[in-house]
Amino acid sequence: MLRLTELRLPLDHPEDALRAAIVARLRLAPAELVDFGVFRRGYDARKRGAITLIYTVDVTLRDEAAVLRRFADDPHVGPAPDTRYRFVGHAPAGFTERPVVIGFGPCGIFAGLVLAQMGFRPIILERGKAVRERTKDTWGLWRRNVLDPESNVQFGEGGAGTFSDGKLYSQIKDPKHYGRKVLTEFVKAGAPEEILYVSKPHIGTFRLVSMVEQMRAEIQALGGEIRFQARVTDLVIEDGHVRAVTLADGETIRADHVVLALGHSARDTFEMLHARGVFMEAKPFSVGFRVEHPQSLIDRARFGPNAGNPLLGAADYKLVHHAKNGRAVYSFCMCPGGTVVAATSEPNRVVTNGMSQYSRNERNANAGIVVGITPEDYPGGPLAGIDFQRQWESRAFELGGGTYEAPGQLVGDFIAGRPSTALGAVEPSYKPGVKLGDLSTSLPAYVIAAIREALPAFERQIKGFSMPDAVLTGVETRTSSPVRITRGEDLQSVNVKGLYPAGEGAGYAGGILSAGVDGIRVAEAVAQAMLAGHAEPIPG
Repeated sequence: MLRLTELRLPLDHPEDALRAAIVARLRLAPAELVDFGVFRRGYDARKRGAITLIYTVDVTLRDEAAVLRRFADDPHVGPAPDTRYRFVGHAPAGFTERPVVIGFGPCGIFAGLVLAQMGFRPIILERGKAVRERTKDTWGLWRRNVLDPESNVQFGEGGAGTFSDGKLYSQIKDPKHYGRKVLTEFVKAGAPEEILYVSKPHIGTFRLVSMVEQMRAEIQALGGEIRFQARVTDLVIEDGHVRAVTLADGETIRADHVVLALGHSARDTFEMLHARGVFMEAKPFSVGFRVEHPQSLIDRARFGPNAGNPLLGAADYKLVHHAKNGRAVYSFCMCPGGTVVAATSEPNRVVTNGMSQYSRNERNANAGIVVGITPEDYPGGPLAGIDFQRQWESRAFELGGGTYEAPGQLVGDFIAGRPSTALGAVEPSYKPGVKLGDLSTSLPAYVIAAIREALPAFERQIKGFSMPDAVLTGVETRTSSPVRITRGEDLQSVNVKGLYPAGEGAGYAGGILSAGVDGIRVAEAVAQAMLAGHAEPIPG
């Protein structure tokens, strides 16, 4: 099988045009093309009136060797790489040792799944509830202003990614094609097959719920055990090696191999780990607001006369501005046709995030407009970033009126430095609701100044971006983990053997796909360590 890249066709090309384009590009007789499949489909929208689709296709030919010789110097024609996943080993019959995975978000799901597929029967501990119970609790905050600190957008089966846009793309290097394994498992669990080939795949919250349940069922069928409402409160560390975990109910589970697949909001767990001497460092993250525009405005700005084409879907954007005060301002977690959601996990604090369904057909587009900050902005040790986040989340709760409503301001008023008193054309989507006012004291002054400068600058890239009636909702503080639980080349903690920090909470991922990939990598490291400690020869 050969791979052909950079095959360009008009947006409205007929169904049979792709086969004809392959034949023409490779200078073949039609009968020489046995079969083909689309590996990737993206688009080039730089010319809004002439948007082109860009295909990467895998082709089967009658004489592939001859074509390879003919196109030996063409970087767009070559052998198709083998993206099939291969396990590093399997537990032998009678193997009794079991690894523990803490957390059942994307990283924990894939760590647990791959360990189960290799026969290691992992024990997975999730502090929150199963996904459907968790969804009810999350709606309790959105509809009734009632927060369950253990079951919300951050905690529970599926992790924070369950209530998101379900984006499945990343800029990580992936030479072993682990990302393909993630996407393939999602399709097995019920995701649409298009996520295997569209350039910016996404799933959406409602589909993620049933998929997570399917993946849980497979882990259990393979001998894995998943415990909900099982919060880990302590580790037993002996001579620099983890030996057990302790749960909130007092139970101790013996384990010599523990995966820390924490989310970025497991603050009490970070504090416990720090108290136990597990090495960690403060790391950069970003803070800012959510901004909402009419999705139709973004569609027109990005796609022009092609806005609304079903192959393009709802338009997204990616923006960056370097402010005069030295701060980088950028769009984060852009959710086309989505909603702004309440994402706090602690009482008396307000946190925002964005979410979309698979259809992406809500009236507004939203994105985080955030400013990068570093540990120099919050000195005080590894946990100082958590204190920084809490300070501004508490301030947002206060500005919102103390009811989990979020503080908000119209973009025009924010730029002009005056409070907002009434909405315009854009109706904010955040529930429990938005209390209009002045956001100038909701974040540090350098963040406010940088965003005020960036919004008009973004107008030059997307016409209408700084429209006066667009709405800012505060605050977005949990863009990534404020800590890194440092690990070595063997993926174990640098000072506690048998402890494998992983995923977004440990500072090694950012989003569903990269978290899933990191879960696979760590699962392989755990399996290899467990097999290496086994006295009998291990079948491959």
